[in-house]
Amino acid sequence: MTAKEFIHKFASRYLWGNLAAMALVVVLACLGVKFGIALYTHHGEAIAVPNIVHKSFADAEHILDDAGLQMVVADTGYVKNLPPDCILEQTPGPGERVKSGHIIYVTINAESTPKLTIPDVIDNSSLREAMAKLTAMGFKLGQPQYIPGEQDWVYGILVNGHHVVAGDKVSVDAVLVIQVGNGQRSASDSVDYIDPATSDADEDENSAPDPGTSSSDDEDNFEVVPGTGGDDMGE
Repeated sequence: MTAKEFIHKFASRYLWGNLAAMALVVVLACLGVKFGIALYTHHGEAIAVPNIVHKSFADAEHILDDAGLQMVVADTGYVKNLPPDCILEQTPGPGERVKSGHIIYVTINAESTPKLTIPDVIDNSSLREAMAKLTAMGFKLGQPQYIPGEQDWVYGILVNGHHVVAGDKVSVDAVLVIQVGNGQRSASDSVDYIDPATSDADEDENSAPDPGTSSSDDEDNFEVVPGTGGDDMGE
């Protein structure tokens, strides 16, 4: 191919038309990706999160649905003076701006009082250790009840006057009364001590023979039998 032919082919409209078409496709593809991503991610869109705290579950779901948002229950709690299924907390909070379709995580009020499991602190820890562990778990504690036993040692737990053991489930509203030793020995644990000297003297006295009967016991029970040999010889 001569240089003239090469220049002629390079300057042809067919070649430049193809190049222009390819460039247009690339530009359109870039624009499509850009606007498609913006449309998918709701770029530049901001929705103020409505306040649904203390709303019923049904009302809160309806409010968020109208705002183009979704609701997911993340946890449950318990507030005694609020109705069941009431919204206690929400994340993101009221007034925060989010995109359409964003998920709002909520904590709802439980229908019944939650229960906690009694840990293994009975006859296994001191009063201080038991109080720290039970308080950290969320239990309510009353004044300890002191009973005869080792000082500050936990011997039992009472709930409404009844004993509970490790593993029992108790309402978070119940008050726990810890039975703890007062350092004094119980009357049932008392021991009768006997003076060894007195005990030995009593044994010696009981084992000594009766003076009034000792001589008779020592006498030889010998019986004299009259003989007949003398009379026979005289005859």
